[in-house]
Amino acid sequence: MTGANAAFENRPALVLNADFRPLSYYPLSLWSWQDTVKAVFLDRVNIVSEYDSQVHSPSFQMRLPSVVSLKTYVKPALYPAFTRFNVFLRDRFSCQYCGSSDDLTFDHVVPRSLGGQTRWENVVAACSPCNLAKANKLPSACGMHPHQKPYRPTVYELHSNGRKFPPNYLHESWLDYLYWDTELEP
Repeated sequence: MTGANAAFENRPALVLNADFRPLSYYPLSLWSWQDTVKAVFLDRVNIVSEYDSQVHSPSFQMRLPSVVSLKTYVKPALYPAFTRFNVFLRDRFSCQYCGSSDDLTFDHVVPRSLGGQTRWENVVAACSPCNLAKANKLPSACGMHPHQKPYRPTVYELHSNGRKFPPNYLHESWLDYLYWDTELEP
């Protein structure tokens, strides 16, 4: 295929499961144009929508897909991996003590020095100032209680939270698939 790679770098494809729901909302399930074209040729996806841009070779041309759906349904996991990012997403990118979204880290509600474990049920998003203020004290000892008790979220909950934080780039052809299940206003 010819064409400048740089010209197509801003042409990712939104990847939908076979049921036309995004594989993930945050980070959004996107493939590079190269991976998308490869998946089309390997007959792994259906093209749902296209960009105006074309990729071509001496004997072939096609419009770049902007939305594709998998031909085979991928069953999503019920529970997400325990990662720093997923903790922030569960807590909606805000400190669970003061509500700030600046300089986030995570805090062990029951400090590790007091037997607390690094798991969903004991870790919350916290800004650095609150994390330093709480230090290695129990919430009852310092008067700092998280707004929300830490818990293990489902993938569905993280997807729901992710929809509230749209990525910097959303192509118009993606909007119907990202927000199709939100309630419409009369």
